[in-house]
Amino acid sequence: MIRMILTLNAGSSSLKFSLFALGAAVPAMVAHGQVEDLAEGRRISIAEGAAGVREVWDGVGDFHGDALARVLGWLRAAHPEAVIGAVGHRVVHGGIGHDAPVAITPAVLAGLDDLVTLAPLHQPHNLAGIRAAQAAFADAVQVACFDTAFHRNHPFVNDVFALPRALYDQGVRRYGFHGLSYEFVADRLREIAPERADGRVIVAHLGNGASMCAIREGRSVASSMGFTALDGLPMGTRCGQLDPGVVLHLIGTLGMSVKAVTDLLYKESGLKGLSGVSHDMRTLLESDQASAAEAIDYFVFRIRREIGGLAAALEGVETLVFCGGIGENAAPIREKVLAGMGWLGIELDPVANAARSGVARVISAAGSRVRVYVIPTDEEAMIARHTLEVVGG
Repeated sequence: MIRMILTLNAGSSSLKFSLFALGAAVPAMVAHGQVEDLAEGRRISIAEGAAGVREVWDGVGDFHGDALARVLGWLRAAHPEAVIGAVGHRVVHGGIGHDAPVAITPAVLAGLDDLVTLAPLHQPHNLAGIRAAQAAFADAVQVACFDTAFHRNHPFVNDVFALPRALYDQGVRRYGFHGLSYEFVADRLREIAPERADGRVIVAHLGNGASMCAIREGRSVASSMGFTALDGLPMGTRCGQLDPGVVLHLIGTLGMSVKAVTDLLYKESGLKGLSGVSHDMRTLLESDQASAAEAIDYFVFRIRREIGGLAAALEGVETLVFCGGIGENAAPIREKVLAGMGWLGIELDPVANAARSGVARVISAAGSRVRVYVIPTDEEAMIARHTLEVVGG
């Protein structure tokens, strides 16, 4: 029998998973894949060495239960010798109580249920994945790894809202998100450029969910996201930074319910709402509609503005990193973001930027004072490492 760790990253319409073999200080990835809930059905894609699995089937019943059943079916067929000793889960919101990964107990799970309203797009699906895994692997240790944990040591001024202090003490504060991605990138930067890892670093995690983080000495000091995953940059379907007076207007003047406003801000805004075309950056870049170009321009503007703000929080910047689906793959977006950034010491190498590569690389010009990287992120690897730490190796 071979002991392994399974990682699950359950989103609103996808389930990412990876299988890691134990026996070394760093878990070795054996396979990884994703189940997606598509308009034309459900699709599972698995990569395992040179082999792979790709299957589409009709979407019927509960998505997460259906998705996990497919993953388990593949796992049992492909690795009958595997014993799943632990399952690591991405959990978006850890609240006040969790600043590090933790073994999941009934009390822990009940506490995470209380945070669902703070991350309605993600937390319910994260917890559904945990419960499904508990049923499937009754003897395995279940471990929660939190996106908020990496940001829990912010300076007070980057952690608080200008509200009565009692609300801060009750947990109304800036949590920050995408922490597993930022932690992985910070560790990866230490491997490929150790002389820069302890300096002033800005990381842009750009995808359907998007945020940015200021990192110094490998620790988060400021983030674009706050109390929930709505704040900061515009995203695929989320609005990003918004005057709270708009919410008061929607409810008080237009008579919208809390649920209707929640659906608007989480599911109908961002690139989707602004463009009226799509939430997908690939579709927007290919579109000839003016509204698609305007949505891209707003997305880029907010990133550029956030770079300036985070540079101020760091009192300068020496390194900028792009990661996430858009950050790693959309060269035109990176080019637009960095255009005219010479005042900050950033000079882009257009050839390096345009090159397609799945590995970490420098895309800034040789004479650029700020070095710019594209570093593919790997939240699953981070989850596996944390899970191994929790179960004691």
